Amino acid sequence: MSRMNKMMQYLVVAFLFFIELITAQKHPGIGIQKHPGIGIQKHPGIGIGIPPPPKWLTLTGQQPALIARGGFSGLFPDSSRYAYDFVTQVSMPNSIFHCDLQLTKDSVGFCQTELNLDNSTNIAQVFPQGQKTYKVNGKDVRGWFAIDYFADQLLPNVTSVQNVLTRPNAFDGQPLLLVEDVTSISKPPPRVWLNVQYDLFYNQQKISPALYLEDLRFAGINYISSPEIGFLKSIGAKVDKARTKPKLVFRFLEPDAIEPTTNQAYGDILKNLASIKPFASGILVPKTYIWPINKEMYLLPPTTLVNDAHKLGLEVYASGFANDYPGSYNYSYDPTAEYLQFIDNGLFSVDGVLTDFAPTASEAIACLAHNKNASKPKNSHSLIISHNGASGDYTGCTDLAYEKAVMDGADIIDCSVQMSKDGIAFCLDSADLLGDTTAITTFMSKSSNIPEIQPMNGVFTFDLTWTEIQTLKPQLKAPLSQDMGGLPRNPANKDKGKFLTLAQFLDFAKAKAVTGVLINIQNAPYLASKRGLDIVGAVTKALSNATFDKQSTQQVMIQSDDTSVLEKFKEVPSYKRVYDITGIIGDAPKPSVDEIKRYADAVDVRRPSILKTTAFFISNFTKVVDEMHAANLSVHVSTLYNEYTSLAFDFFADPMIELATLIEALKVDAVVTDYPATANVYMRSPCSDPTNTNLEYPITPVEPGALLEIAAPEALPPSGAPAPALQAASIVDPPLPPVSKAEESPKAPEPADDKKKSASASGSGSGRRSNTSLCLCLSLVAALTLSLILTVH
Repeated sequence: MSRMNKMMQYLVVAFLFFIELITAQKHPGIGIQKHPGIGIQKHPGIGIGIPPPPKWLTLTGQQPALIARGGFSGLFPDSSRYAYDFVTQVSMPNSIFHCDLQLTKDSVGFCQTELNLDNSTNIAQVFPQGQKTYKVNGKDVRGWFAIDYFADQLLPNVTSVQNVLTRPNAFDGQPLLLVEDVTSISKPPPRVWLNVQYDLFYNQQKISPALYLEDLRFAGINYISSPEIGFLKSIGAKVDKARTKPKLVFRFLEPDAIEPTTNQAYGDILKNLASIKPFASGILVPKTYIWPINKEMYLLPPTTLVNDAHKLGLEVYASGFANDYPGSYNYSYDPTAEYLQFIDNGLFSVDGVLTDFAPTASEAIACLAHNKNASKPKNSHSLIISHNGASGDYTGCTDLAYEKAVMDGADIIDCSVQMSKDGIAFCLDSADLLGDTTAITTFMSKSSNIPEIQPMNGVFTFDLTWTEIQTLKPQLKAPLSQDMGGLPRNPANKDKGKFLTLAQFLDFAKAKAVTGVLINIQNAPYLASKRGLDIVGAVTKALSNATFDKQSTQQVMIQSDDTSVLEKFKEVPSYKRVYDITGIIGDAPKPSVDEIKRYADAVDVRRPSILKTTAFFISNFTKVVDEMHAANLSVHVSTLYNEYTSLAFDFFADPMIELATLIEALKVDAVVTDYPATANVYMRSPCSDPTNTNLEYPITPVEPGALLEIAAPEALPPSGAPAPALQAASIVDPPLPPVSKAEESPKAPEPADDKKKSASASGSGSGRRSNTSLCLCLSLVAALTLSLILTVH
């Protein structure tokens, strides 16, 4: 793929981060505040007072090994110095460095995953006439190959580049590393896993990987793997005589691929595991050999491979783990959940995982495994607030979304209240039914344009009766459509569940004895003045009928972006009022904070209001949280998603690290999330307890600016200008108008393109999701992206 295509792909990814800013409505601006952050820490060993480690279901009963493929290749170019250096800083102790062996014309070995170097290095620019075609395992492969160059031609001139388009290219240009460089990259020396993928090919070119290893005397090599039986058999006796005695591991390729020594399919070799034991101590298999996935991307029952291999004394290592390569919908885009499926399922554990993202594997192994029944640390200060229930797994505001939110550990479940034409209050993210329901198929004739609600046309709840609304099916949708780079959410749950009235929601909350409820009130002035609907009165009555105003066992939070709405609930002192700052701010001066304090006990802010980014890297934390805390205002941050496309590069495509940053570094009082389960797993992890210094591996917050400091300046666009601070004059709203006679919605003009209009409307809404979408925007790149998309479409 050309570099231009790669840049276009980066621009499309950039659009994900642009969405939150273009949907911000009320409070523009981002400020910058220097913050020392919290750096990467290491806590080797397990300290006194820690319970003895649990028995693992690995072959030896020891902790599974972490094998870092090409180092930290999920962030840096594969097998680069940065990639290996960072493994020592951000992963558990004793992680294994993985190196794919490539050989030059004069048999000098270096680390690089692909035999064809043109996608992972700049070799095509250095030697533009060097493209050749070779037959590799019976197939013609065209490209640039190391065997065509002497080491003194290749190594001083060719550098590594990032070859995965969703990963940053800001660290390109690092030199290729010799195997000896990797084995001595740290002190004490790391454990190294050398993979020899193409022994037969090299021997056909009169270059011998076996002789190379003999000359190296296997120094610093702890594991050697290969998908070729002949190679492993040929070095077996030599390995036994080596001082380090590396383990030999047979690597399985896809089941229908052919093993060149035996000419058998790997799937057939798998049926006779006993034949592997004489020449190898373990096997490395694609993860689907263990947990198969069907064509719909759901897990099937596990195979018996791990237990069968263990009975024969063979270790089993699983490959193919990457946070930005979604596996199964069963994992809800939480990469730690996938690792736990392989190491902590109660049936077996693999003996190691080969991963592009060593920090996430470290979390799963050292923090989360064997921790299912743990409770929150007593000093935990942050609440988990659902965003329309568990809306990452089910359509928001349905009974199933709320049930899963409670099951997944949400402290507070939320209801964004909407009103039907006949005055029924119910839960839905937006007043526009096109976003989360099938209204487009049956009620498009009721489409209208109401600028007070949103800029685009919609089918609005107050134009349909509750009976009509109940005929609609839920529609589970991602915050962004797939053609804009969004990732699809669980299609099996696409239309499951039913929407709840506010009264039903409150009854459910009482029955489940949740810590509390959050009621989000939207569009109150418009509903009263133009629709004759008293949403404030409806909420007040529902809470009173459910006796929430006469108890203090369950917390009640009333949230709104309208201070007059919050003022109406001042008479119930047990209610906590939350001022919703729907736009992006970067600073909250004292006069503005004091104004908020008159109406609210807490604020809800969007992630870009506290995390300043440049080119998807976190450059700074703002002062907003500290400024709110100084006035004794709690801070809720919204909305959190698991999907890696919503995360800054500093978070390593891992929602756990974002949670650690928000909760431990920034000290937010609540996180509002589509995926309560992920937040709950983090909160219950011993690694989330900052007072516990006796940890093998801590989940640490990011240090803002740390990655930017080592990024190539020429790879970064200029930083966007900081936006203005929150203005006190923008906070106070006029008194709510009296409830008047209902008006009819103005009929929407006939669109030129129904399909395009429907797509736009379905992504809109006046609720929190419409205001936030995805976060962490890069203004310049995002603007270019928007221009590109508009040009293309």
